[in-house]
Amino acid sequence: MRPREVCKKIYHYLRHDLKEIAFPSSLPDPPNIKKRRKLTLKEKFLTLRLSWTRDIGPELRPHAYKNKNKVESSNGNKTEEKEPSVIEDLAVAARGGMETLRPALQRVYMTRASAYRDALRSFIQGYQEGIQQVMDEKKEQSVPPQGDDGPKI
Repeated sequence: MRPREVCKKIYHYLRHDLKEIAFPSSLPDPPNIKKRRKLTLKEKFLTLRLSWTRDIGPELRPHAYKNKNKVESSNGNKTEEKEPSVIEDLAVAARGGMETLRPALQRVYMTRASAYRDALRSFIQGYQEGIQQVMDEKKEQSVPPQGDDGPKI
């Protein structure tokens, strides 16, 4: 082989194969999935700026909600207190520091874990019922009828 070909093969190995060996990628995307283009630096900063200005609740922006609360209470339509959402709860806890954030995150994780556990139990129960039905059907098919003694000679 010529030195140029050797250099190309080494370059290809270092650029593609070694990267795949060191940091293996997941399964490739199906052919119908279109890859997104990379964002420009300006678009990245715009996204970052918009994410910081999102409205996340009255706890963090109390002045913005004063007028809305007065209008709603004067109409009398929405005088009920509603429970804060998980995001609002986490935002308030994050303001308090790590001591208040840790219990809030534990509540979120325990809620998710219990939901996952319940779903898994439900799936296992349904799976076992399905297996039991199949086994019952096989038993019914394998048992011969009682009235027939077989062929007579």
